Amino acid sequence: MPDTKEQLKQKIEDAFDDEADKEVTVSEARERIAQKIADAVEGYVVGRQVQVTGVQNGGGTATGTIQ
Repeated sequence: MPDTKEQLKQKIEDAFDDEADKEVTVSEARERIAQKIADAVEGYVVGRQVQVTGVQNGGGTATGTIQ
C-alpha cells in the first residue's frame, strides 16, 4: 500500500532532520537527502491506483496500478 501524503511529508522532513548537526561535506549531505527524498516519493507513487480515461478500445476508463 502506498504512503499517504502525510507520510510522504514526514519522510521528507526526516531526510532533512537526519542531516542536521552532522559534520559532513555539503555534497555528501545533498546526496543522502536526495536519496531519502527519492525513496519517499517512490513509496508514495508506486502501488497507487490511478484511473486513466481513453486507454481502452472505444474509450472509457481503465484502472491500473503504478509500478
